[in-house]
Amino acid sequence: MRKPGLLEQLKSSLIVGDGALTTYLYQLGVSIGHCSEELVLSNPSLISEVHQAYYEAGARVIETHTYGANRERLTRYGLDNKVIRMNREAVKIARDSVGDDAYVIGAIGSICAGRVPVFDEEEYRAMYEEQATALLLAGVDGILLETFLDLKEILLAVEVIRPLTSLPIIAQLSMLEVGRTRDAYTLTEAFGLLAERGADGVGLNCRLGPMEILRALEKTIVPEGMILTSFPNAGRLGMSEGKLHYKSSPDYFEETAHLLVDQGVSLLGGCCGTTPDHIRKLAAALEGREKVKRTNPSSDAIYDGAVESIAVRARSNPHVVDKVKSGRAIICEFDPPKDLDISQFLLGAERLHRAGVDAITMADNSLATARMSNLALGAILRDRLGIDPLLHVACRDRNLLGQQSHLMGIHALGIDQILVITGDPTRIGDLPGASSIYDLSSIELIRMVKQLNEGISFSGRKLKQKARFVVGAAFNPHVRNLDAAVKRLMKKVEAGADFIMTQPVYDEQGALNLYEATKGIGIPVFIGVMPLIGYRNALFLHHEVPGIKIPESVLKRMEATKDNKEAGREEGIQVAKELLEVILDKFPGIYLITPFSYWRMTEELTRFIRLRDQQARRKLASR
Repeated sequence: MRKPGLLEQLKSSLIVGDGALTTYLYQLGVSIGHCSEELVLSNPSLISEVHQAYYEAGARVIETHTYGANRERLTRYGLDNKVIRMNREAVKIARDSVGDDAYVIGAIGSICAGRVPVFDEEEYRAMYEEQATALLLAGVDGILLETFLDLKEILLAVEVIRPLTSLPIIAQLSMLEVGRTRDAYTLTEAFGLLAERGADGVGLNCRLGPMEILRALEKTIVPEGMILTSFPNAGRLGMSEGKLHYKSSPDYFEETAHLLVDQGVSLLGGCCGTTPDHIRKLAAALEGREKVKRTNPSSDAIYDGAVESIAVRARSNPHVVDKVKSGRAIICEFDPPKDLDISQFLLGAERLHRAGVDAITMADNSLATARMSNLALGAILRDRLGIDPLLHVACRDRNLLGQQSHLMGIHALGIDQILVITGDPTRIGDLPGASSIYDLSSIELIRMVKQLNEGISFSGRKLKQKARFVVGAAFNPHVRNLDAAVKRLMKKVEAGADFIMTQPVYDEQGALNLYEATKGIGIPVFIGVMPLIGYRNALFLHHEVPGIKIPESVLKRMEATKDNKEAGREEGIQVAKELLEVILDKFPGIYLITPFSYWRMTEELTRFIRLRDQQARRKLASR
């Protein structure tokens, strides 16, 4: 008797799928961090034993052990030349390990996985086509796309694979929160779009346990005629007595299986944390049950994420970007103290504000040296002194979770101007044993901040309101090939940067070169100016800081003051003023950097700029 095709079988009856492969292999002794897909080549008998265990437990849809067998992931292990072989062998092992009444389905996982959802579509197309072609040629009964957090990526995968085969394609999403993809689509929207692209089935797997998947399905409209699947985790991953584990027992899987069947699910299996015992209980629960026709919820029960907006603190002053469009804007950097005493910091900040600074920018533990939180000081400046803060946000100190939390806190305090920077590695700072966390590059973080401005969290969750961040990007002009550096800078502009702040420039020709190179980028450039404080400071910058060049004439002027610190600072201010005379007509945005907390130097330069602008306006008016 001919065995019906997988799609035909799924449309007419319930089928039990298998459970976790990778987490079960960990339980069997495979080391965490090992590329477990490689075991189909180095230890095929172990993979065969797992397939057999699930088959004997009652599973009749067996997934190939190829979730991560794509070129991008295998390249990390030096296995990129084995993509085809690995996928082919995985199909053979699965087929040889189970009876003829079982179906072997080719598993393809998200390439992007839990990382920031930014990728090259053409590269992903090629990788999905390569893996799917290998699985199809090896003789799978269908393709299972699983653990996709973002609708954008899984739609791309379906679009690539659909023309390759008439076999069923099942597209399973994973949720970070119930009812919504990471890129902010409701499941109703996601399932509808997947059906339009040609998926034969849709479903959910990983991340969440049975009850949360049930909650999501109860508020989702599934397109008519679509196969519905469910492969929950064994609950959420937790920690007990120092060990990670999944809580849901096999008995709990048996109890919840009926509820999922009542939602119209045709294919039920397990994901992370599940074992053959979970599948055995699941199979026992489904024995004798018939497939239930899906009944979608009424429209008023659908989760649509609709929320009411809450009041946002209004801004009283224009942003530096707006101000530079209509005239001169001055940003002054004044770093937070390394101590608990903030009295001198507040005094300096107030004096700078009175001198005419439009925003005071504060570094985020510059040079990887511990300083007081710029968020706390920014709130104090804004609320107590009425000074506009512009906070540096470094990629270095916070993982994705902490970074979003930090930005949400900045927003809650009514601070909306930030400068995104990479951050110096901790090994150069005063706590070299601390970890450097670079979950995001500065370009990626700019893009994610702009996502908050769209009302979407880093995870893709729809927020109750939109952030209103004006985002600056840093630029180092001290490079051999300035044009090439500007091309890299354009990636920050494309990511959404609203303005640029440069590292300090010391020679007039360098400033003019910078102007010519950046005048066409389309957003304001605030050129950095930091006064020298003495001869040794000038020598250090000239000889030890890569790319910075102090003109020989300036070095000689500073050398003449080497025995008089006060004279050195005065000469440094004079040199800065002469540089400003050249650049003020070119750059409407000036970024004054306070050296070593000598705020009186930047106060004087601020007054100089404001006075010069007044003189220029009077001269223009008298014509």
